Amino acid sequence: MEAQIQEHIASFEHLPCVVIIHDLADERVVYMSERGLNDLQASLEQVTALAADDYYKQYFNPEDAQDYVPKILGLLERNNNNEIVTYFQQVKLPGKPDWVWHMSSTKIFAREESGKPSRSITIAVPIDAMHHMTAKAARLLEENNFLRKNYKSYSTLTKRERQVLTLVAMGKSAVEIGEELFISVRTAETHRKNIKQKLNASTFELMQYARAFDLV
Repeated sequence: MEAQIQEHIASFEHLPCVVIIHDLADERVVYMSERGLNDLQASLEQVTALAADDYYKQYFNPEDAQDYVPKILGLLERNNNNEIVTYFQQVKLPGKPDWVWHMSSTKIFAREESGKPSRSITIAVPIDAMHHMTAKAARLLEENNFLRKNYKSYSTLTKRERQVLTLVAMGKSAVEIGEELFISVRTAETHRKNIKQKLNASTFELMQYARAFDLV
C-alpha cells in the first residue's frame, strides 16, 4: 500500500493546489505538497512531526472545525469510494496578517486490508487564487462567520421580531411595518427598539443579521 501511495505522490507536485495526506490512525499529516510547505514556510519533517492538535492550533481557525469536522467524520463512516466532501477553511500563513480562506475537498485515499480507511487526501485552493469568485466567496464566508458568532443572540428573537427585522432590513418605516403586519405604529417601534436591545446592534448590523440569517 505504501508503495502505491508513493507512486501517486510523485504526480501531486505538478498540481496547481495544496495536497495533504493524513494518517487516520492519529490524524497526523504524513505528506504535504511543496506548494503547501512553501505557504507554511516549513519543511515536510516539521509538519509531519506535529501532533494533530498542534497542527490545527498552529495553522487553522478552530471555529471552522464546527462545520467541516462532522463532514469528514461522516465521509469516513460511510466509507464510500467515490464520495468527496468540500468545505472552507481559514489558514494562518506566516507573514500574512489575516486568515487566508481556502476551499478544500477531502476523500478517502487508502484503506487497510479490512477495508477500514487508513489515509485521507485533501486538495486545498486559496480563495484569492480563484479570481472569478473571490468577491462573492468572501461575502458568503463573512456572513457565515457572522452567523456563527451571533447565533445565540439571534435565537432570542421572537417570530414577530424576526418578521420586523426582515422589514427593517428592507428599509421599511415603522408606519410601513405596521401596515404590513397589521400592528400599530407604536407596536412596530417597540419591536424595533427591542430587537436593537436584544442584538445590541446598530442599523447597519441589523442588515448583517438579516443577510446572514437569510431574512432578505
